[in-house]
This record gives sequence, C-alpha cells and structure tokens, in this order.
Amino acid sequence: MKSTSMKSISIKNLNGQGVTIAANVYFPADFDESQQYAAVVVSHPGGGVKEQTAGLYAERLAGSGLVTVAYDASYQGASTGTPRQLENPYIRTEDVSAVIDYLTTLPYVDNNRIGAMGVCAGGGYSANAAITDRRIKSLATVSAVNIGQMFRNGWENNVKDVDALPYVVAGSDARTSDANSDELGTLPLAPMKEEDAPNEELRQAWEYYHTDRCQHPNAPGFMTARSLNQIITYDAYNLAEAFLTQPVLTVAGDQAGSKWMSDDLIARAASSDKTMHVVKGANHMSLYDVPEYVDEAVSVLTPFFARTLK
Repeated sequence: MKSTSMKSISIKNLNGQGVTIAANVYFPADFDESQQYAAVVVSHPGGGVKEQTAGLYAERLAGSGLVTVAYDASYQGASTGTPRQLENPYIRTEDVSAVIDYLTTLPYVDNNRIGAMGVCAGGGYSANAAITDRRIKSLATVSAVNIGQMFRNGWENNVKDVDALPYVVAGSDARTSDANSDELGTLPLAPMKEEDAPNEELRQAWEYYHTDRCQHPNAPGFMTARSLNQIITYDAYNLAEAFLTQPVLTVAGDQAGSKWMSDDLIARAASSDKTMHVVKGANHMSLYDVPEYVDEAVSVLTPFFARTLK
C-alpha cells in the first residue's frame, strides 16, 4: 500500500439536528490539491467509531488513489448531539449524505465520482443511502448488516418478524422510562462481557470492542434502548428492487452468520452490475481487522471502485 496522509475535520450536518460530525479524511500518496479525485465515504458498524475498522478500510482505499472519509455517526464518538449513543437508523443513513454534502464543497473531489461503503450496520446504512441519494455512484459493503433485519430476524435469520414484537414493546417502554428519569436506558450492540456471547463469532465481537484487539474509549458498545422503536421496523434495503441501480459489491465471509444479509442485498438490488465476493475461512468479525482477510477484501474493493468511479 502506498503511504497516505490523514486530516481530522468537523462537518456541519445540514439535516436539521444541529449536529457536527467528526471525521478523518484520508488522502492518497502524492496528493495534489489542484487535481480532482474520486472519493468514498466509509461508515462504521453499529457501536463502532471511525478509528476502528472504518478507518482501516478508509486508509487502505486511500492507498489506491482515492480520497476517503471515515466519520463518527451523529450522537456517537467525537460527533456532537444528544442523547449520546442514539442509534437511529434513519439519522445514520442521512449521515452518509451529510458527509457527501461536505465532499461536494471540496474542489479536489469530483462530484461525479463519489462512492459509499460500510462495514456491518454501516454497510446497510450505506445501501440505504445509495437508494435515496443519486450522488452515490457505486456501493460496496463488508460483512453487511441490515440492522432492522438483524434485530427482527436474529443473527442467523431464524426468527419470524412477528416474534420481534417484544422489542417494539421494550423500545416503547424505554421511551416512557427515559421521559421519567435523568438517565436513558441502554442495550448492548455487541456482548458487553465474554460470557454473554452466544457463540464464537459474537465472542469475537466482544473481543474486538472490549479488549486490546481494537477497543476505543469513544466506542462503549451499547445504544440507547429507545432506538429499538426505529430499528425494528427499519429496512436498510427498502425499495432496493426499484432504486438501487448503481454498481454493487458485497464482501462476506463464508463462515459469517450474517452472510444472509449480504445475499439479500444482492438478490434485491435492481442493479445489473452486482457481485458478491465470498472470503473463505472468514467470519463476520474477522473481516474487520484480520490482515489476511482485510487484504483479500481490499483486493476486490480497489478494482471495484477504480472501475465504477473512473
């Protein structure tokens, strides 16, 4: 990978919530401000921050000649907004477009060559943004999660929609509790303790967020419980059959319990240019940071964006 440089910035979010988004912009080697570059917005997983896997992929893609941005979601990380750790999927989708708003103000970014990618829930949010925002010319995901599907149907798609009704009740009750308390209720987005993990794959999620593997003080690993009301009925791929016409690449591990959500995105996208790359031996979490699997993911992401943002 060619060496890159990085600059930390603040982006005024124009979506009406008065939030300032904290972001890191990665520049390719030999960056020349007088030239124009293709750009890619990289969105982090639910419960993550820009310094983790999103920043890793943003830096690696910048090494291939792109301007890339990894950012903290509104209400999370170093971005502003209260309540803290709100995981409202509609706002997170709008965050992608807010970062693109910023990119369009930069003379060195070609507005006709902007792409989006995301990891885990960030992949789902990026897909939803691509459906609604035509400035996104191509879409890539790594270990994609449609967060509404995940909460409704379970990690391995073995729960019926109707059986998720208790989560809607819990979110509703949380809102009442929040209105009558000084402290907001929370729920884990990944296991908070090793013993809470139901399987090895999700044990690795605990390891990623809560050990030296990749823990970060801005990523506490939980969300507000009131977020359930928005999440349960959210479909990141809503109307993909009609409007997701841009080129699409999904990258998923063959051992990932979440792979079915990448399969679903490929099946539903209206695009005539859609591909899934399956990484043998990788599970959901290993595509976050395990070098051999990240290398393989980048080896397909790089030519994909070179072709679709040329």
